[in-house]
Amino acid sequence: MKKIFALLALAGVANLSVAAEVVGNAANARAKVEMCIGCHGIPGYKATFPEVYQVPKLGGQSAKYIESALKAYQKGERKHPTMQGIAASLTEQDIADVAAYYSQQK
Repeated sequence: MKKIFALLALAGVANLSVAAEVVGNAANARAKVEMCIGCHGIPGYKATFPEVYQVPKLGGQSAKYIESALKAYQKGERKHPTMQGIAASLTEQDIADVAAYYSQQK
């Protein structure tokens, strides 16, 4: 029984170290944000699908907020077909890089 607990504890520590390895790199995000600029790079832009929707400015948002929002789109917790499709195509590293990029802007 002790061996099972030790194995579970080791697995938990391994998962924490893997999660900690994902660090956003704003320089690596330049090619990744090209798909974002079409909507989020236009001040006052409004999307009309599936309904009229004010597109938020991403520059200057916290990295944590951007990561959280993209993960919520991936899980379907946030509803917007375009964003759900884009978020589904992103890896954990992509999300961290995009979040780092936008959080460094003003």
